[in-house]
Amino acid sequence: MNILKKLLYPIAITATLTLSACSIFGVYTIDLPQGTPITQAQAQQIQPGMSKNQVLYLLGSPAMRDTLAPNRWDYIYDYAPGTYGKREGKEVITNASQHLIIYFDESETVVNVEGIESLPASSK
Repeated sequence: MNILKKLLYPIAITATLTLSACSIFGVYTIDLPQGTPITQAQAQQIQPGMSKNQVLYLLGSPAMRDTLAPNRWDYIYDYAPGTYGKREGKEVITNASQHLIIYFDESETVVNVEGIESLPASSK
């Protein structure tokens, strides 16, 4: 029994260290979407004269509502693919490359929409 204990501990330690350093077992990472994914078709539904509530209904809450510019809503979308996203070949979207800006006037109606061209044509 004593010999078994002497062999078991080094084998267990060696196996633990070997498996923890093994690159076969990759670390699982999650997909990391940040913001609201919006397509060009959705953004084109926003027309001058629409109220803030109508925009909220169509696009959801904006990523940023600036307290110093309350008449501007920013919809920003970034995406970092995780384990499954990389396997499916999903692209990385960073640095706010999908950025939609909606301007409102004092009566809280849409005046201008910018950034539609930065959005994807359709959702994948």
